[in-house]
Amino acid sequence: MGMIENVRAQMMEAMKNRDKDRKDALSMLLSALKNKAIDKRSDLTQAEEFEVVKKEIKQTKETMELAPEERTDIRKACEIRLAVYQEFAPEEMSEEAIRAQVAEVLEALGLTEPSGKDKGKVMKELMPRVKGRADGSLVNKIVGEMLN
Repeated sequence: MGMIENVRAQMMEAMKNRDKDRKDALSMLLSALKNKAIDKRSDLTQAEEFEVVKKEIKQTKETMELAPEERTDIRKACEIRLAVYQEFAPEEMSEEAIRAQVAEVLEALGLTEPSGKDKGKVMKELMPRVKGRADGSLVNKIVGEMLN
């Protein structure tokens, strides 16, 4: 069962349980997935589905950060949405797993004493390996630490 069918089934379940907040979050996610499929004009791959979920999570976090402190209603809605979206998000790589991938890339590139100048080469090789499974800013930070 694809993610769209799974989200739709869970949305129906939330409607039966009269869980409006969960239903609304699932409805927004379903819309995003369907829109991506319409834009692509074919079914989404699992990687593309995860990409949509991660984009929705990122947008929701930004909304939460930009909401004024006194707007607790917006913040609460965002927290509920994030909790629902996390159920569909791919498993994130741990810091240790990212470090192991960086070490593999350094070995593959033959860099025994890497410097900051090698960061571009390392990132170019590393990002396709961790795409969708690791936060880009965390990967960038770890690569920076390991090259210095």
